[in-house]
Amino acid sequence: MRDVALLARVSNKTVSNVVNDFPHVHPETRARVLRAIEELGYRPNLSARGLRSGRTGVIGLAVPDLRQTYFAELADAVIAVAERRGLGVIVGQSSNDRAHEVAVLENGLRQTDGLLFSPERLGTEDRGLLDHVRYPLVLLGERIFGGPTDHVTMHNVDGARAAVDHLLDRGRRRIAVLGAHPDGRSGELRPSDLRIRGYREALAAAGVAHDPRLERPVAPWHPENGAEATRTLLAEGLEVDAVFALNDALGIGALRALGESGRLVPDDVAVIGFDNISTGRFTLPSLSTVDPGRDEIAERAVAMLVERITWGARDAPPPRLHEAAFHVVARESTGAPRSTSTW
Repeated sequence: MRDVALLARVSNKTVSNVVNDFPHVHPETRARVLRAIEELGYRPNLSARGLRSGRTGVIGLAVPDLRQTYFAELADAVIAVAERRGLGVIVGQSSNDRAHEVAVLENGLRQTDGLLFSPERLGTEDRGLLDHVRYPLVLLGERIFGGPTDHVTMHNVDGARAAVDHLLDRGRRRIAVLGAHPDGRSGELRPSDLRIRGYREALAAAGVAHDPRLERPVAPWHPENGAEATRTLLAEGLEVDAVFALNDALGIGALRALGESGRLVPDDVAVIGFDNISTGRFTLPSLSTVDPGRDEIAERAVAMLVERITWGARDAPPPRLHEAAFHVVARESTGAPRSTSTW
């Protein structure tokens, strides 16, 4: 740092301010310091920084299942945002296990300054667990609404309604949905329940009768399970002209099963998913989907966590909720021409 300061003709403190991306540095001074950093190949000593500040310069991200491409791509987005802020990321998965999620919530991830946590098995009844958290925490997803912590989420109900409206606008009326929770309970705040709610609301608004036989329970949300659920649906002989998959992995499985059965997509059966994972661009036909704002979720979640880490408990504001913007991505599986499909 002293070498950088000498070359840039600034103080050590100014170099530290630039490295830590503090805003109150003159643009010309910042540029001069960055040139010196690049010329000298300077890299901050994170261990020394941690000893001085009591921080590690590393944040944690805990997700349910990295086999679900959405969470893998979310992790990639979080890592990219954190790196721009000079932070490292430790990623852990709870493997959809309640006891593991409780342990993560109680202890955080080791050697991190704070945690981004996307629980799957914890629910509103576990809100009290949040009262005992003693480290900076930002929740992702729908679980544990109303807790004393920041929360970054997506528009599950509205996004699902938009997906079904997209199918209805294309004349589809017998719309199956893949991914309902197997326990059959309603009124929960799980992604499956919220997206099913949006599905039902869209049908009701369009005056389309709700057929419970078209709601198919599937778990976990992996392609093979989407394919198997679609095969079962077709074997039962139910009339279906569209499929709304509650995530893209299930939608990819549905495309496979429909192709095996000789159904043409979208001529015979249109298909739309949810999450806008990158694989959906390369299926044949390409998969229409709902983009839930993953990059915005990563950006806001990291920013909120960094603020919590910086403020400390004494100066922290009340809990905040941020809902990312979403949009429908129309591709070939719902009739968008190949030459104009949105990538």
